[in-house]
Amino acid sequence: MVRLIMGVKGSGKTKQLIDLINSAAKDEPGNVVCIEANSTLTYDIHYRIRLIDAQEYKLNGYESLRGFVSGLYAGNYDISHVFIDNLCKVVGGDVDHTTEEFLNWLDAFGEKNSIKFTVTISADLELATDGMQKFL
Repeated sequence: MVRLIMGVKGSGKTKQLIDLINSAAKDEPGNVVCIEANSTLTYDIHYRIRLIDAQEYKLNGYESLRGFVSGLYAGNYDISHVFIDNLCKVVGGDVDHTTEEFLNWLDAFGEKNSIKFTVTISADLELATDGMQKFL
């Protein structure tokens, strides 16, 4: 399952994400992971959340992020929810068809492995493709 939170800068995405992360820390039965473009959420989220600064791993595209997410799960089958803050900044790209393809892959991966994904994208909602609309 993928949930997409999309909006322009200053539209409240980060506040909503922080609330969702902290709720997941209390409610999720498994481990919760948050991948962020840089370490800005450190003091805002619950200490039990595994916070990952994507800059440390030089994730430079959707393929490397696919491998990274797969590796996270391979190393810890107890992951029940993964948050990805500012997806396009993490991979260094813009909203386009490859973003839609990645979200579809996340959805299939999540269904297969019982993982929820919540993803934020800092961009105008009008940039969301038809395939991305189902995740909003």
